[in-house]
Amino acid sequence: MGVAVDRWLTASVRQANTGTAEPEFERSGTLASLNTRDSQDAIYLAFRAAVGAKKVPLPERLRFTVSSEIPVGRGLGSSAAAFVAGAALANEMLSLRLDSFGIAEVGTALEGHPDNVCPSVFGGATLALTHAGKVIVSPLEVHPSLAFVFAVPEFVLETRRAREALPNVVPHVTAVQAAAKGAALVRGLATADEAMLSAALDDVLHVPHRRRLVRGFDAVAAAAMESGAIGVTLSGAGSSMLAVTRAEKADAVGAAMAHAWQLTGVAATAFASAQRVKGFYVVA
Repeated sequence: MGVAVDRWLTASVRQANTGTAEPEFERSGTLASLNTRDSQDAIYLAFRAAVGAKKVPLPERLRFTVSSEIPVGRGLGSSAAAFVAGAALANEMLSLRLDSFGIAEVGTALEGHPDNVCPSVFGGATLALTHAGKVIVSPLEVHPSLAFVFAVPEFVLETRRAREALPNVVPHVTAVQAAAKGAALVRGLATADEAMLSAALDDVLHVPHRRRLVRGFDAVAAAAMESGAIGVTLSGAGSSMLAVTRAEKADAVGAAMAHAWQLTGVAATAFASAQRVKGFYVVA
């Protein structure tokens, strides 16, 4: 399950007449300090993968211009957004005729899972999985009285490190609880049932192992609940934290979460995402 967040990545591409055959990037926003070789940039990898999926020649001398307001390494789907952008750019530039599911499949193959890719493609909240090599996705209903509040700290939590914190095997009872909580989350989001949402957001698979990697987790979670949140958890792998709350309490919850982090010596910002954020789109 994932939800599109009201933070955007904007990308364009052209083919230069002269210069090196390798791709080159001009980056700004949250990507300005990204220390990645241009040939290994997620946008270029997805561009190349989309081209490969259609078995057409890969252009040389590609020049990308990219700006992003999505914090990197904070559990807000920056890599998924980049993969979707790269596949969409290739689709438009080369008329590959990939539909939205095709773009989602390119992104999912690179990301390893469809959780963040599908909201980036289709918008809103989505339930997605892969089966027989295909991405299956369905929109999830979110009750209009609810809001998603994100608190974003200054420190990064690498996805690799977050994944390494997880055990390879979980007890059967934990797996059963996790499945029930997943179902409760779907139902709770649709109905705004606070008991369902509170139980669903009390994660048993990821948070118990990752909270120690997130400085101030307990203080920020407590502040969110004390200010009226229904439940709070990590956003993705972290380091950002997500609270679900009634819309009228969103500002207070966000302010309390950011303040709690600041009291631990960590600079942080908070924002409430729009209820229904659309997926990627092409600007003519």
